[in-house]
Amino acid sequence: MRYRLRLSIRYDFGRPISAGRQLLRVCPRELPDVQHASDCDVTITPSPLERDVFGDFFGSQVIQLVLPPGVSKLCIDMTARVHRFAAEGAFDLSAPLSRLATELTEITDLGPDSPHHFLKASPRIPDVPQIAQFAARACAGAPTTHAAVESLGRALNAHLRFDPKATEVDTPIADAFAGRHGVCQDFSQIMIAGLRSIGIPAAYASGFLRTLPPPGRPRLEGADAMHAWVRAWTGIEAGWTEYDPTNACFVGTDHVTIGYGRDYSDAAPVTGAMRLHGAQSGAHSVDLVEEPG
Repeated sequence: MRYRLRLSIRYDFGRPISAGRQLLRVCPRELPDVQHASDCDVTITPSPLERDVFGDFFGSQVIQLVLPPGVSKLCIDMTARVHRFAAEGAFDLSAPLSRLATELTEITDLGPDSPHHFLKASPRIPDVPQIAQFAARACAGAPTTHAAVESLGRALNAHLRFDPKATEVDTPIADAFAGRHGVCQDFSQIMIAGLRSIGIPAAYASGFLRTLPPPGRPRLEGADAMHAWVRAWTGIEAGWTEYDPTNACFVGTDHVTIGYGRDYSDAAPVTGAMRLHGAQSGAHSVDLVEEPG
């Protein structure tokens, strides 16, 4: 599937800021045999005093900005082209869950894709006994690690209610799970906590999701979304697989990846610090428009 991608992020500040440094992770990532990204262009208005680009440990492109003082509105616009390859149908080659720990001991690499980085608690995904108990029940009897990932994803999708007003970006996963509601960030981080609790390495994936209108309805401009899902390591032979608990499905051509991390703190699209006082507001829109070819 080929897409023309456009992202627009807007921030309005009640009073002009006096200083600001931001890190942006917004460009789609090159993933061999999964996703090809090209022509990524990011425009910042007003122009930053400094701008630098580097790759983080997990392979995401990071744009570092130093903003000028006096800014009352910040606009971030990204355009790119993405070719997302369809996954070939395959047998479940993942390890039995009972063997996964043994296979982990055979992995000695500590590079960005090493499963060892994604097995223990991380800053935004602590150990939560209630989530661990839920995961153990949901995955009981799963014949393979792949099957356990799907079982937990489906169980969480049925247990949690999508509610964009129920949580904030820093809501603890224990609170979102107890309230049985949240957004894609909450669904994903809760699932990651559950997978790790039963010995499955799991990473946070950030990106974009193409949303399809109801039959007979026109496609609305800006109606696609920034999104999050889960990347789980299923053994030496099968490697990594990706699951979207918000939509109870394995990731496919409607998903476009920005990058991966241990949790949201490693993969947030916009992070940094600003010196400001007064109210602020923000909004974003995403367009994933299919292209021929």
